[in-house]
Amino acid sequence: MPHSYVSSLVHCVFSTKDRRKIISPQLQERIWPFLSGIARQNGMKALAVGGTDDHAHILLSLPAVMPLSKAIQLIKGGSSKWIHDNFPAQRSFAWQEGYGAFSISISHAQQTVAYIQTQKEHHRRKTFEEEFLSFLEKHGIEYDENHVLG
Repeated sequence: MPHSYVSSLVHCVFSTKDRRKIISPQLQERIWPFLSGIARQNGMKALAVGGTDDHAHILLSLPAVMPLSKAIQLIKGGSSKWIHDNFPAQRSFAWQEGYGAFSISISHAQQTVAYIQTQKEHHRRKTFEEEFLSFLEKHGIEYDENHVLG
């Protein structure tokens, strides 16, 4: 076979440094499309982007040659720089160092898109911390409760 065909869908979740609630609704209107643009410029597809005032979700389709850690580095680094350059009041903005990344089957893609698009409603019932721990448990990822959320 002369070509590689890959379906690699990953639901990525990352928070602001110290989970500070600094992504205002006005910033969200601009940052979510910007994250999608970073993905597109780097050969990825952002199938959904959303979040709340202290964290982001992005459903990425990764190309065969893109390591997950590189994808996250490009998205977080590029968006931090853009915020610093375009929003002088946000010069202290930073994403937390770590992230969560959870593989998604194509049969769950639309459900994941809907989940990301309804973050505001979802977080009326569940905190980011509760949400993130539930992802770890659902995916069978071991963690130390004293260190997982920094």
